[in-house]
Amino acid sequence: MVDLYYIEDDPNIASIVKEYLERKGFKVTICVTLAMAREALNNYVPTLVLLDWNMPDGRGDSLCHWIRSNWKELPIIFLTARGDSTDIVLGFQNGADDYVVKPFELEVLYSRILALLRRAGNVSGRYLSCDEIRMDLNCQVVSCHSEEISLSAAEYQLLLYLMRNKGKTVTREKILEQVWDVKGNYVNNNTLTVTIKRLRDKLYQPNCLKTVRSVGYRMEDTI
Repeated sequence: MVDLYYIEDDPNIASIVKEYLERKGFKVTICVTLAMAREALNNYVPTLVLLDWNMPDGRGDSLCHWIRSNWKELPIIFLTARGDSTDIVLGFQNGADDYVVKPFELEVLYSRILALLRRAGNVSGRYLSCDEIRMDLNCQVVSCHSEEISLSAAEYQLLLYLMRNKGKTVTREKILEQVWDVKGNYVNNNTLTVTIKRLRDKLYQPNCLKTVRSVGYRMEDTI
């Protein structure tokens, strides 16, 4: 199923587009503010984003730029009444892949979404994130606060395991088993402690990487 975020504060337009696209088999999540959209994106990266320009708490082009700086391949379509050539150019300059001006035909919007997805593919499974930490699994790139972070193989695999289990407490024993033991690299608890410390240092002591005393660790969003 295609997961789609639609950032739109007009309930009438949002409901019409949502109903139509869900009949086509999409899962549509409506975000009525830019803040809600940022929170949703930090929790889960969808297949595609539809974005209005004028929002109650800011301009859609700023969110578009933020999305593109964090998820380079995530498809974005502006869906807005602002049809001036200056606005259209600005939308593309901030990272949009397509630009649809209201009023529009639902069938045309659907066709543009399908065309964009054919070119981009489904990138939602490519990205993991927690607060300001991002992982691009295809490129094996980790960034924090938009800065690329260089990790050792063990640090990368540890972070990947924690991110894939975001929201869950994972025991030290399970981490040792999944990150090291399955590859035949049997290490002790001290190796895990040292690797966690190095990882925290490189990621600027992130609040989202929690220590669960006497148990293990947990990644969870805090912002």
